[in-house]
Amino acid sequence: MALERWFVGIAAGLGGTAVAAGAFATHALRGQLSDRLLTIFETAARYQMIHALALLGVALALGQGGLSPSWLGAAGWALLVGTLIFSGSLYALSLTGLTVLGAVAPIGGVALIIGWGCLAVAALVGAT
Repeated sequence: MALERWFVGIAAGLGGTAVAAGAFATHALRGQLSDRLLTIFETAARYQMIHALALLGVALALGQGGLSPSWLGAAGWALLVGTLIFSGSLYALSLTGLTVLGAVAPIGGVALIIGWGCLAVAALVGAT
């Protein structure tokens, strides 16, 4: 299966679970978590949705051609890994209260930044 199809499927899964996480926060966690931890959980869901859409954009760009497929592939993988690490660590932090998990989130954040950078390079160098 072509990489763009994988990325579309993964983006759809991330987007759907981001919606579910947001609903879970609103309906099940409000009143169960402190305001601080609820905000952290909501931040995880928001970043997950934003980067699900970014991954979808990468997949669509791969399907269109015109941009560097190798840089787009790198962007997609970095966005995926970054989302899983960043949002995953924030979900875990908010649900467990283990503050050490907050130290993991920046690793995911760096991966997200790398993903956006790779996307920029893909646009600048074009298809090669």
